[in-house]
Amino acid sequence: MNIDSLLGEVVRIAERAGRKIRDAGPGMARAKADGSPLTEADQAAHRVIAGELARLTPHIPLLSEESPAEVFDRRRAWKKFWLVDPLDGTLEFLAGRDEFTVNIALIENSAPVMGVVHAPRPGQTYFARNAGGGRRAFVCDENKKPHVISVNKKNSAAVTVLLSRSRHNRAAQDFVRGLKAKFTEVREVALGSSLKFCRIADGTAHVYPRYGPTSEWDTAAAQCIVEAAGSSVTTLAGAPLRYNKSSLQNPHFIAAADDRWRHFCGAGAV
Repeated sequence: MNIDSLLGEVVRIAERAGRKIRDAGPGMARAKADGSPLTEADQAAHRVIAGELARLTPHIPLLSEESPAEVFDRRRAWKKFWLVDPLDGTLEFLAGRDEFTVNIALIENSAPVMGVVHAPRPGQTYFARNAGGGRRAFVCDENKKPHVISVNKKNSAAVTVLLSRSRHNRAAQDFVRGLKAKFTEVREVALGSSLKFCRIADGTAHVYPRYGPTSEWDTAAAQCIVEAAGSSVTTLAGAPLRYNKSSLQNPHFIAAADDRWRHFCGAGAV
């Protein structure tokens, strides 16, 4: 199967998982060992994705937020694997907001080469590939018509900055203050899940600084989409985020339409 056909299949898998999430509803949540919430919707989406990817690519292992513990011990030898967050934005999902996604990425040699981010409500799917002869990113609306997307690199006196809805901190606010000292208009938008990256990729926002904790499955698929749309997701020092590290926690990072936004990282860098 060529990479474009594989990407199409993964889009369909993400959308099936999204339907499972909608069918399950928020229900009751229990706390995992790290204190994060787990719902039946998370588990139902994981089962769909794990089963479908095993059928589609039985030779490629899978690492999911909901994978059993023994998978984490085996993963260090993997050069290629699926990295999945079956339900990103569980807090928003439990609060009844639409800001949650299904994230599926294909990782090769520590970098995302394919990414799908599906938002079950309102039914948008972002997808991209960074291998096989080119980079292109798309969004597919509820009518299933794909559109090419690209980041917004136009110089403007106005800037839209995206912030985590659930995890505000002082460093992010320092970043925003730096923007306000430079730009005529700074619009702050609080948003959940990997949709923040997607708003960078489709050109509706300029920058998303993240100084709080995230895991690799939170960012991989969306990083692929931002990169294919013409920009980058990097550490505060400018290095691309890498995957399958000994720790699955990401460093602080910035997703942005272009490199000029990194100059505002200093106040919050730690």
